[in-house]
Amino acid sequence: MSTPTPAGAARVGIVMGSDSDWPVMEAAATALAEFDVAFEADVVSAHRMPDEMLAYGRDAADRGLSVLVAGAGGAAHLPGMLAAVTPLPVIGVPVPLRHLDGMDSLLSIVQMPAGVPVATVSIGNARNAGLLAVRILAAGDPALRERMVRFQESLRDAAHAKGEVVRTAVAGRTRAGF
Repeated sequence: MSTPTPAGAARVGIVMGSDSDWPVMEAAATALAEFDVAFEADVVSAHRMPDEMLAYGRDAADRGLSVLVAGAGGAAHLPGMLAAVTPLPVIGVPVPLRHLDGMDSLLSIVQMPAGVPVATVSIGNARNAGLLAVRILAAGDPALRERMVRFQESLRDAAHAKGEVVRTAVAGRTRAGF
């Protein structure tokens, strides 16, 4: 995995149960990098290394992290277990596996008991998890909030351009008698 910033500088922790989850979770890292948000990424398995996973969650805030993005497949305990031991917001990413296409992961992550919230994105959508982490940080960072506003404007502009393509295609068909 990668830690693109010096130790202690990360604002977001990206964790997953196995390195096989990285192809999905890398999209969160990419989104954070687009906003110049420092992050760390690592494997912290809830089932294979529970002591380390609990320590990671307990120590995350003291190490300077502000948000955790946790990807998990199958039983998907990692996001919920981290949420149980940290005061930080946790964003869960259901990682699709060979069986059940990630539906099992999604249901596991969203079924958290009262008092232990985990924000959850759609199956395999680590990019949205990264963008949600940026929005959480932007709530207290005016410069980052402005960058998010510009990003949202670019999404709107792209949607307008796509609408123009469709309107032009429809107008062309209408004139041609279709």
